[in-house]
Amino acid sequence: MPGILVHEWIARDGGSEKVLDEFVRTFPEADVLCLWDDADRYPGRTVHESGLARTPLRRSKALALSAMPYVWRRRPGSYDFALVSSHCFAHHVTFRGAPSGFEKFVYVHTPARYLWNPELDDRGASLAVRCAAPPLRALDRRRAREGAHFAANSDFVRRRIERAWDVEARVIFPPVETARISSVPDWRDELSAAESALLEGLPETFVLGASRFVPYKRLDWVIRAADLAGVPAVIAGSGPEEGRLRQLADEATVPVHVLARPSDALLYALYQQAHVYVFPAVEDFGIMPVEARAAGARVVVNALGGAGETVAEGVDGLCFREDRVEAVAECITAIDGVPKGRNEAVAALSSENFRQHIRDWIGEEIGTS
Repeated sequence: MPGILVHEWIARDGGSEKVLDEFVRTFPEADVLCLWDDADRYPGRTVHESGLARTPLRRSKALALSAMPYVWRRRPGSYDFALVSSHCFAHHVTFRGAPSGFEKFVYVHTPARYLWNPELDDRGASLAVRCAAPPLRALDRRRAREGAHFAANSDFVRRRIERAWDVEARVIFPPVETARISSVPDWRDELSAAESALLEGLPETFVLGASRFVPYKRLDWVIRAADLAGVPAVIAGSGPEEGRLRQLADEATVPVHVLARPSDALLYALYQQAHVYVFPAVEDFGIMPVEARAAGARVVVNALGGAGETVAEGVDGLCFREDRVEAVAECITAIDGVPKGRNEAVAALSSENFRQHIRDWIGEEIGTS
């Protein structure tokens, strides 16, 4: 049964790309369609790019935004089903050769934040987006209601889908490499000599903040909360906020180390060594707190987003319910009441289980398994 996998744009890294990776593993014969491919993640697979890939717009998502809803329409191809990974407009996709009985399945990372929840995404504050938002929201809702099966990556996103598009969705948590992370008792054994020396040079006790260095991840909150709690901090990741985070680190009254582009092994070793992993973002799901718990870390997460949905409060972490830095600091101080060690419950969030959930979802509608 021929199917096609649809994704917004394919980047080198990202949580949505990890979902697409699992789609590709689940349906090894399916073609892949995207706006443009910047990663070549799937050698040997047929990856179709849109016309935007041949224009300068591929270098500016903001400028390409208004064209995206129209580029997705009436794509060539005859498929029995499409499995769509959407965080912008990919769920608008249609195929002019679609046969009778064609089914569309949309896995929603989020309705476009800058359109529907600009308070959660700084991009929504730009003049161009604010001007374009009202007609794009109307179009987005209309196309979401054309007929599709929806799944959300968290209950937080499911509720936002219902408010934005007035459609129902089931919840399927995204894939996390829990089996790989928990299979190594001590990730220090997997480090290079240089990485081992770097890890040994860190404070014996530290708060860890790790994610992309972008504003909405709120790594500045980790620095400020650690400062208030009087605990050193380590900030790991990469992105455009690196310079600002280094400046905040220099200004803190506690030692703060910024580690750019850690390897997977070093990140997992940091999880294991950290006093607590802190994730203050209002996130759609939050893969990294699950990774941290698979490694054995305690976590502090924001109860406002999806990250708190998988945390067993008092068992493997704490959720702060007041959206302020002081509440994060209070949780850092209180984390000693939470035992440290791997929580086997995170195994249910494995990549293998995700693939099975996707097969079951599609099989219910098109009679396959």
